Amino acid sequence: MRRPVAVVAALVLWVEAVGIVVLNGIMARFIEAQSMSLDGLDPDAMVAGTWGMGVGSGLFLALCGVLLLVTGIRDRAPGRFARIVLIGCAVVHGVLGALTVGLVGWPAFAYMMGVLGLLVLSLIAYGAEDGPGREAASSEAAPA
Repeated sequence: MRRPVAVVAALVLWVEAVGIVVLNGIMARFIEAQSMSLDGLDPDAMVAGTWGMGVGSGLFLALCGVLLLVTGIRDRAPGRFARIVLIGCAVVHGVLGALTVGLVGWPAFAYMMGVLGLLVLSLIAYGAEDGPGREAASSEAAPA
């Protein structure tokens, strides 16, 4: 069951990556068309920052999707770097999910929590595998 969860989570993150880039592109177009600025900031800098944030977020989500797909294909636990990146992605989804309730609504919250659930399930399903060191440590800790 852990393989399909990792692959589905990867696909969902890729769709989300495209959505984030498109959404930031739309916001950048609005900023450019309206010549908006915050407290005298250059509108061109605001447009570049919006595009940069969208592309950066999209690349991060795409990286997380690739890491999950590799995990699902290999059917092995992700390495330390991949685990840290995926935990970071899960934390971001949890925080953004809490913010979306008030700003966007309950359907967006449900989507964010669904993605968070897929990430957490993937991380838990591919937990640390038992090795010789773990067996020795658990037998020493247990009273005889």
